[in-house]
Amino acid sequence: MAETLTRRSFSRDALSTLLTYSLLDTLGNNDLFADKIKPVTRKWLTQVNDLGLAVKKQKLKQVVWQKQVEELFGKVELSDLLKMLDFDRLTKGLKYVDNGALSIRFKFPRIEGLPTEYVFGKQVFALKRKRSVVPHGHNNMATAFLILEGKLRGRHYDRLEDRKDEFLIRPTIDRKFRRGEHSSISDYKDNIHWFEAQSDRAFIFNIHVLDVTPGSKKPTGRVYLDPNGKKQKGGLILARKVGYKEVHKLYG
Repeated sequence: MAETLTRRSFSRDALSTLLTYSLLDTLGNNDLFADKIKPVTRKWLTQVNDLGLAVKKQKLKQVVWQKQVEELFGKVELSDLLKMLDFDRLTKGLKYVDNGALSIRFKFPRIEGLPTEYVFGKQVFALKRKRSVVPHGHNNMATAFLILEGKLRGRHYDRLEDRKDEFLIRPTIDRKFRRGEHSSISDYKDNIHWFEAQSDRAFIFNIHVLDVTPGSKKPTGRVYLDPNGKKQKGGLILARKVGYKEVHKLYG
């Protein structure tokens, strides 16, 4: 039975594995950050936000956004980004989930020169060995990923056709991802992805911009599938649509 994850149900499901951290509350003094974060990193974050705004307002095509955001992700000073996330504090004593990925929410510190509001949502996925960000695609979303720590096997697929109970997909990426490497998704390119941790622990920084496809009749959010489906000519796969519970049972 097909199941589409709407914005409301996406939020509800996420709450079951969600940790919420407020960097402002825990640190209390953002001047501590201001001295640590280099101007180039502040500029980087502003550029990421500007790109998100451009794709949301359709001033930038989604595939162009993918190219440009990946270029930015490739230039970030990772040590600075980890400081902005207060990564050590964020992950200290972390309790990993036994199935799937733990989604950790956070806030960027309020520092002069940084946006006061962000057009994109953000989170860090935490996984232990052999656990996965399960296979899924997106509707009306553009997202990008940056490996903060660990090793993962990352797989992407183009979503060529939506059928009643299946997706017709084409494999595009299947390789190891290491610290500092990145990828992206849009409604038009590499729409489906799946990351499996191959180290004792792994962390993925994620941003997502909603409502990027005007007039879309599909509920904004995730759709789940089984990518190990029926092989078709030309390397295509007929992947069965599944629900949240089933995909986590199969691949979480």
